[in-house]
Amino acid sequence: MQNPEWLKPGLYGAACGAVALAVIGFSWGGWVTGGTARTMAADQSKAEVVTALSLICVDQSKRDPQLAERVAAIKTASSWNRGDLVLKNGWATMPGTSEGNSQVAKDCADKIAA
Repeated sequence: MQNPEWLKPGLYGAACGAVALAVIGFSWGGWVTGGTARTMAADQSKAEVVTALSLICVDQSKRDPQLAERVAAIKTASSWNRGDLVLKNGWATMPGTSEGNSQVAKDCADKIAA
C-alpha cells in the first residue's frame, strides 16, 4: 500500500502542534491538572472559611466588656503575638467549639488592629 506524500509531514506537524499546544496551554494558558485544581480549591475554601469566621470573631470582640484595653494591647503587640492575644481573650473560639482557631485569630487580630 502506498502512503500519500503529504502523510508523513502531516503527522509530524500534528504531533509537533499537539506538543506546542500542551506546552503553551500549561505554561501560559492557565491549564492545570486535576490534582492541582483540587489543591487550589481546597486552599481557597479554607481561606474563605477563615474570612467568614474572623467576622464572627470581630463581632465577639465587640461584646467584650474590656474591649478598649484589650484592643489597645493588641495594637501595641507585635504582629506575631496578636493572634495569641485574640486566642487568649477567647474571641476566636466559635460557638459550639471548645478551643480557638489560630488562623481565625490571626485574621481577626489584623481586622481589629486596623
